[in-house]
Amino acid sequence: MKLDILVFGAHPDDAELGAGGTIAKEVARGKKVGIIDLTRGELGTRGSAEIRDKEAEKAANILGVSVRENMEFADGFFVNDKKHQMEVIKMIRKYCPEIVLCNAIDDRHIDHPKGSRLVSDACFLSGLVKIDTILAGEDQWQEAWRPKKVYHYIQWKNLEPDFAVDVSGFITKKTESILAYSSQFFDPKSDEPETPISSKNFIDSVNYRARDLGRLIGVEHAEGFTVERIPTVDNLDDLI
Repeated sequence: MKLDILVFGAHPDDAELGAGGTIAKEVARGKKVGIIDLTRGELGTRGSAEIRDKEAEKAANILGVSVRENMEFADGFFVNDKKHQMEVIKMIRKYCPEIVLCNAIDDRHIDHPKGSRLVSDACFLSGLVKIDTILAGEDQWQEAWRPKKVYHYIQWKNLEPDFAVDVSGFITKKTESILAYSSQFFDPKSDEPETPISSKNFIDSVNYRARDLGRLIGVEHAEGFTVERIPTVDNLDDLI
């Protein structure tokens, strides 16, 4: 299956938190979007990997993505090396996305910048014809493929975005996809340990960030992204 957009996250819920509104909007526009989680989030303080598997499936259904897979890398301990790069390359070549979205380039959780760099490097390497890859159970070598664009969503740290996507009208679906991870986020009935993301203030802050960025660009809600190279426009009318 060829996808228009492939979204990577170090953990289940990264894609929803960083780009849930954008994903929902692109799906509504008829784009084929997929999510690849690098780990199962097994080191998370609350819940379990098995619970998050089910939550990730629920969130994917809410957003309407075409496919969601998990690489099952080691949460907290995966590295940006050849072994991991080759596995990510296989996913890029499997789905041949035009655009890749991935983790923030700098963030509080160590897996976020690691995942960001790993996916970015794999996107480049995936375009090299002398790197041979084959999917398990397949008998045909994959063809080289390099996404045209790689963008990084913003997470815990309030990084300055290079551009913003108007997600007005999609913030409710974004919030629903986040709250699908009921083991991770605010639940007044939960007896799980508190974490930096389990407070009501954290959920409120996700909405506030979208509203504040929307205010800055003159819309109701927005999500910000950073780029690896200067975006190109055909003419000044392309800029809203």
